[in-house]
Amino acid sequence: MTIERFAPSPTGLLHLGHAYSALTAFDAAQAANGRFLVRIEDIDGPRCRPEFTDAIYEDLTWLGIEWERPVLFQSKRMAAYDAAVKRLTEMGLTYHCSCTRRDIAAALSAPQEGGEPAFGPDGAIYPGTCRGRKGNVEDAVRLDMRKALATLDGSKDLSYTEIGMDAGVKVLDKTALIEQCGDIVLARKDIGTSYHVAVVVDDAYQKVTHVTRGVDMASATQIHVVLQRLLDLPTPTYRHHRLIRDDTGKRLAKRHDALAIRALRDQGWSVKDIRAAVTLSA
Repeated sequence: MTIERFAPSPTGLLHLGHAYSALTAFDAAQAANGRFLVRIEDIDGPRCRPEFTDAIYEDLTWLGIEWERPVLFQSKRMAAYDAAVKRLTEMGLTYHCSCTRRDIAAALSAPQEGGEPAFGPDGAIYPGTCRGRKGNVEDAVRLDMRKALATLDGSKDLSYTEIGMDAGVKVLDKTALIEQCGDIVLARKDIGTSYHVAVVVDDAYQKVTHVTRGVDMASATQIHVVLQRLLDLPTPTYRHHRLIRDDTGKRLAKRHDALAIRALRDQGWSVKDIRAAVTLSA
């Protein structure tokens, strides 16, 4: 059975881009006689507010979207994320990192061969300063990407299926994973986990078969496939869609209050208007 999900963070109001993603996933679930889930990704506690969760429900209901209850809250799932990181640590694939953002910026700005520092899904590629050191519980935990890929060498299928933009079977490039993703953070010292760990653990837990999200998240998918293989979790089919942009061509963010669904509703927009704005049929 097809199981789609919409997984917003309650850090602001939903905008047209969220409407596009939620409606695309919901329509696909309906067309396949499948299930549609809503997941609240609230691991970033200081930025998440209950009023935004209520607004998410209100906007989705107004859009005509129905979802299963109860809703999964990631803040209630920390033990599952801890277990995943513990498993990777027991496999010898992690290390502790005490570097601050300032430390990383300083290391990357130092004169070095190879030109400008590279940037990946999580920003600047970590230079490996703490790789191999012993840390403490206050440190972040990173995945040693080289070790992780060596563990998977020849034993796992490093591919996934894309049905959205640039559709086809995608085979991961190990060199690109090392050079363009690097040693990603698995657990942050401020919130105890990371988006990458939480999303793959929860997609598996909820038996999600199709992940629908913006093409800005496509580069993170390779990271998720690696984690899925390491943790023996299933890999969903991915549908990365185009981004909805404002009049200046910038992709929408939660600071675009003028294009928030609530604001558009207050201006008299209908659901049909929303669908037309994001070029979805009624």
